[in-house]
Amino acid sequence: MNNGSVTPNRRTVLKAAGIGAAGVASMPLLSACTVESAQQASARSAPLLPAPPGQVEPLLDRSKVDNALGQLDGQIQGAMEHTGLPGVAVAVVYRDEVLYSKGFGVREVGKPEKVGADTVFQLASVSKPLASTVVAALVGREVFKWTDAVVRYNKNFALKDDYVTRNATFADLLAHRSGLETGSGDLLEDLGFDRGYILGHLNQEPLDTFRSSYNYSNFGFTEAGQAAADAMKMTWEDLADEVLFRKLGMSASSYRYSDYAKAANKAIIHVPLGNKQWAAKYQRNADAQAPAGGASSSVRDLAQWLRLQLGNGSYEGQPVIDAAALQTTRVPHAVSGPASAPAARSRFYGLGWNVSYDDQGRVQLGHSGAFNLGAATAVSMLPGEQLGIVVLTNGRPQGIPEAIAAGFLDTAQHGSPTVDWLAFTAGVFKQIDESEKPKVDYTKIPPNPVPAKAISTYTGIYENSYYGPLVVLEEGGKLTMRLGPTGSPTTFQLTHFNGDTFSFESIGENANGLAGALFAGVGGGSAPSVTLDFYDRTGLGTFTRAS
Repeated sequence: MNNGSVTPNRRTVLKAAGIGAAGVASMPLLSACTVESAQQASARSAPLLPAPPGQVEPLLDRSKVDNALGQLDGQIQGAMEHTGLPGVAVAVVYRDEVLYSKGFGVREVGKPEKVGADTVFQLASVSKPLASTVVAALVGREVFKWTDAVVRYNKNFALKDDYVTRNATFADLLAHRSGLETGSGDLLEDLGFDRGYILGHLNQEPLDTFRSSYNYSNFGFTEAGQAAADAMKMTWEDLADEVLFRKLGMSASSYRYSDYAKAANKAIIHVPLGNKQWAAKYQRNADAQAPAGGASSSVRDLAQWLRLQLGNGSYEGQPVIDAAALQTTRVPHAVSGPASAPAARSRFYGLGWNVSYDDQGRVQLGHSGAFNLGAATAVSMLPGEQLGIVVLTNGRPQGIPEAIAAGFLDTAQHGSPTVDWLAFTAGVFKQIDESEKPKVDYTKIPPNPVPAKAISTYTGIYENSYYGPLVVLEEGGKLTMRLGPTGSPTTFQLTHFNGDTFSFESIGENANGLAGALFAGVGGGSAPSVTLDFYDRTGLGTFTRAS
């Protein structure tokens, strides 16, 4: 038999299929194209498929999901007993049915009120896939396109590079590929600056390569949400209410911190003290970055959103979000984790979703939320199985919601967990914590420190175009500094460390212990400048004495 009569020319097949060479590896037929005789073909035990399958057929059924649900209570309780975590709420949706919606533990340590399916939690970055759902609603209505430049709708938008300012699209910002560095604007939020101030100062942040880099940016993401709201001449909070929450009956859901604060049935955030003890020490108002991290909701509400997602934009049989617009949020737009070996899988980011592929080749969508001040959340979906789970907790991130979600999906697939998920995710989060420790340990004062100069050497007003003025002053014979929004600055106590270097306690969501105030150029007169190393992560932390 002539080979040409069995196997078409490779270039012809690629052209006809409408794909480039990069798609070959994912095409089973073309990556293992062989020539068979008629006898060999007829000897097959199963008939040939007319084409390779476009997606993995469902591997789960109700009995497998029910088996996983039967073990879920024990997995949650085991995680809580192992860590002492105060409270958890979980919901599971399968084939458009809410099969599980339950709370465990208490809303606040030391108080009797229990967590239930209606308890409102702060979502942290699980706000992001909610937000991309909101933006998808407007794309579906043809208010704008994913590929539209955001500056068309927010004339004040600006980044450091004029080309990026003119060309950055909704998709670029929602996929973290604008070039903004991870954490851009976050330290301004910790100081109490509002959304307008922070977005208005992103043009001073350095940029990585546009569209070929991935850097997780809360305020880049927030800018996309703000521009969407501007296109509708609404606030972001009202927009989310109108196009998503009210349509799904999500009455406990909001992007306003004030709504969370006034909720009677809410989970208070906690931080660990050690030995399985937790304390409610902080509050976390994320209004400044609301689209990226400021939502609050209950698992009962979020189960309705999972139904919408798994129903490809339909809810209760009615279209709510355009299916094509929604699908665009769930495909890779940036490589978030390049494969470390030829046979390893890369990880991707869509628009508000982490996009990956599991051991069976199925698309898996997910996102975690993390407030270091005391909240951890996770959502995970297998769209091809129409299965999703959301886990909300009121404790600082330790990998607990991720472990519960992964353990459930693992059990659904294999009958029981195949990985010690809690140990695995705890190890990942411990590595993250270690990586965020300050480079200088200011708790270890040198044995023979160089004395500081007179206090008047350091006092005065120092200017900075990004953070605003820094006021260093003497109070009770000691140095302090004030930094933050006019009318509500934060006061920091300065403690002598060595020579012209002082330490202060970092604050907010990104706090990591003692930081340094390094006064420079001190001769016989006043210090001309001071660098705050905690606020200098992207080179913006030097303050110059006002003339």
